[in-house]
Amino acid sequence: MTDLSALLKADKGQRATALHLIDKNIVDAWLKAQPARVRGAVAAQGFQGEGFQLAILPGERDEWAVVLGVANVEELSVWCLAKAAESLPEGTYRVAERGPGPAMLGWLLGQYRFDRYKEKKNGKGARVLLADEPARIDETVALAEATFLVRDLVNIPAGDLGPAELETAALALADQFGAKVSVTRDHALNEGYPMVAAVGAAAAPGREPRLIELEYGDRRHPRIAVVGKGVCFDSGGLDIKPSSGMRLMKKDMGGAAHALALARLIMGLRLPVRLHLLIPAVENAVSGAAFRPGDILKSRKGLTVEVGNTDAEGRLILGDALARAGEEKPDLILDFATLTGAARVALGPDLPALFANDDALASVLLAGGETVSDPLWRMPLWDGYDELLASDVADLGNMADGPMAGSVTAALFLRRFVPEGTPWAHLDTFAWRAANRPGRPKGGDALGLRAAWEMLRRRYAN
Repeated sequence: MTDLSALLKADKGQRATALHLIDKNIVDAWLKAQPARVRGAVAAQGFQGEGFQLAILPGERDEWAVVLGVANVEELSVWCLAKAAESLPEGTYRVAERGPGPAMLGWLLGQYRFDRYKEKKNGKGARVLLADEPARIDETVALAEATFLVRDLVNIPAGDLGPAELETAALALADQFGAKVSVTRDHALNEGYPMVAAVGAAAAPGREPRLIELEYGDRRHPRIAVVGKGVCFDSGGLDIKPSSGMRLMKKDMGGAAHALALARLIMGLRLPVRLHLLIPAVENAVSGAAFRPGDILKSRKGLTVEVGNTDAEGRLILGDALARAGEEKPDLILDFATLTGAARVALGPDLPALFANDDALASVLLAGGETVSDPLWRMPLWDGYDELLASDVADLGNMADGPMAGSVTAALFLRRFVPEGTPWAHLDTFAWRAANRPGRPKGGDALGLRAAWEMLRRRYAN
């Protein structure tokens, strides 16, 4: 991973190239105040003050500066410097007339590249930004590092990232921060986490299912559980997906990537909580050992589940993990999952669906997402749809018979495995960008991660 701490430095008056931020409301007045050589250079480059526009300004001798278009110079967004961080040459930069504020994060995220499989690596040198708020640097760097972790894990193809590699990622975090990892597999998995075992039963040797747990923190601190869906590839199982639906299924472990990244933030920034991270890690493959439509699975909680469709596997493995999390009586449970296409139909790719059984928890998540420009949208845990999960032969089915309210019924299924009275939130996230945007390249991405961190910070930092 890039050393992001080297890209954001405290401003101590070092020599740096100036970044002048301009919006459309002030561009004309700003141009009138500039010398003729600057006006000519700006006109030649077609700069009009639009967001993410950039123009190079000539100086007196060998000096130069940059003018950047932003949406609102009075209220900088996270992303307003991201395009500049992607485009500018190697060097050190300072926002003139004011500090960069929240745009520090976009500056770092704009320098992400996934070139692991390219012969020709990204050749650009470091673009360093000077910050006038040194106290914010550590958290900003940590947020960028966590986002890079999500992007890297999701972007790695499934052939190189299976359950064993998710275990390795958890072990690496544990080594870095002094946490403890335990892994349940084989016979113990069959006995203790039967739905995780069933979903992963068809995987090839070396890609066997497992339940990964990480424990960290002082026993005196509040216990929280973070759960991430770790389906490293989802063929759909015997209810196999069409090829178009399978193309992006390397990202079906995006929930696990978010959970690992949030754990990194909690440990790296020393949030005073006792963390219990749980990742049910499987590959939903096809073989003679695959679980079948119509099978009835036992669960860790004791409920039996009739399989209506093997492509609704994520909720099965999460059910066992949520039951395990609840056994430790946490102060709250938070899960991340790339769970349903229905959430994307309802809200699109950029807006994770939030389900919560606790209004106060939901409110703080929504407010936190708004504050840090990582929005969520609350969806209902509508009790009236609970009957859609009824089964004639088991305690419940893993999906409704009809196509309606798919994300809601999936969340209601998960709720069955959360202890009553325990605050719980479920984020149904896409974990992917379908097109390039400044600071947010096409590929894996963290959606809902910063909102979750802001909620935890507000709830536990003091």
